Amino acid sequence: MKAMIFAAGLGTRLKPYTDTMPKALVPVAGTPMIEILIKHLILNGITDIIVNVHHFADQVIGFLNQNNGFGANITITISNETGLLLDTGGGLKNASWFFNDNQPFLVQNVDVVCDINYAGFLETHCKNKALATLAVSRRETSRRFLFDSSMQLCGWENSKNNEQRMARTQSENLTRFAFSGIQILDPAIFSLMPQIGKFSIIDSYLEIASTKKIVGFVHDPQYWVDMGKPEELLKAEKILEILKNKK
Repeated sequence: MKAMIFAAGLGTRLKPYTDTMPKALVPVAGTPMIEILIKHLILNGITDIIVNVHHFADQVIGFLNQNNGFGANITITISNETGLLLDTGGGLKNASWFFNDNQPFLVQNVDVVCDINYAGFLETHCKNKALATLAVSRRETSRRFLFDSSMQLCGWENSKNNEQRMARTQSENLTRFAFSGIQILDPAIFSLMPQIGKFSIIDSYLEIASTKKIVGFVHDPQYWVDMGKPEELLKAEKILEILKNKK
C-alpha cells in the first residue's frame, strides 16, 4: 500500500516553533514529526510514500534527502506546493498521479501519532468496497462526522457555531465521531473531485457521500494525539514511549 503524508501546512498552532521551521520538522522527544511517522509506516510495511511540502519546503526536502530512507529500502517522493498551498483536498488531487496502480492508499497528517491497526483498517476498507474509509474515534472535539448504524458517512457538524452539513438524509439517530486525520482511499475517488486548485478534502467527502459509500473505521483514541499544538507535544512524547515499549 502506498501512502501520502500531509506535511505542507503552515503550522500556525505550533508557533513560535514554526516561525523558523516547518511543522514536519518540529521535534518530539528529540525526533522530527515526519521521521516518527515515516518510521511508523515502514514498520507497518509501507515503503512507497509521497510527501507534500509548502512552508519551509526546502528544509523538509533537505531533511528527507539527507536521511536517505531512514535506513530502510523505501521511496519518498515530493509533491511541491511552494507556489500555492492547496489545502488537503487540493494537495491530495495534486498528487493523484502517484497513485496509478489502482490500489487503495493511505493518507495521514504529519502531526498525528496513533497506534492504529493499519492491517485491520485496510481490511475494513476493502470489505466495505468504499471509496474512502475514515479513521474516527469517540473523543471530545467541536467538529465531528455523523454516521448511520452501518458507519456510512451522513454529515458533519461544528458544535461551536451550530453548523451542520448533511450529505444524506437519515431517519435514524446518527452517531458522532471525531476524525483522526487518517484515511484509506480508492484512486477512483479522484474522478469525483472536479475541483481545481485549493479546496478541503472534508468538502469533497461530504459531496461524494451523498451518492457514494464513505465509511468510518473506529479505533481506540487512547493512543492518538494531534501534535499540532505546543501543549500536545508532551502528551505525544508519553504516547511514543508507551508505543515503543509495546513493540
